[in-house]
Amino acid sequence: MKRRFRVARRTAFTLIEVLIVVVIMAILAAVIIPQFSTATSDAKRSSLEFNMHAIRSQIELYKVHHGSYPTITSGDLPQLWQATNAAGEVGTPGPSYPYGPYLTSGIPANPYNNSKTVVAVATPGQPPTGVVSGGAGWQYDETTGNIYPNNPEFFQ
Repeated sequence: MKRRFRVARRTAFTLIEVLIVVVIMAILAAVIIPQFSTATSDAKRSSLEFNMHAIRSQIELYKVHHGSYPTITSGDLPQLWQATNAAGEVGTPGPSYPYGPYLTSGIPANPYNNSKTVVAVATPGQPPTGVVSGGAGWQYDETTGNIYPNNPEFFQ
């Protein structure tokens, strides 16, 4: 007579198999997560550099058209996002105000403090050496047309 042996089927994972999978996942997380932890600061820095480039190029275009740099008015540079005449006065777009707008939606916000406010640099003709209090987003030099972000990381 032949005996039939039953082969036992496993229907679950062993404790060792589960532990190995958990250890592998922990190692992968330890390698991958630090790469994403700086993504926010990298995105802010990239946005800041893009905004500065865009503003600076439009300030230079304004100077080409008007012969001088825009001036700060109530914490803003309205000559960059509104139509202007040859004298740099703001008005309604048309034959009397043929220049601009240079920026379509105003001065972009500084991504570090989300402020669009523009203040004058402390010493005209010199780059700023620190942050201006009051929550301004940008520091602007009307004599040179240079614009700087108002955040501590820029001055380090």
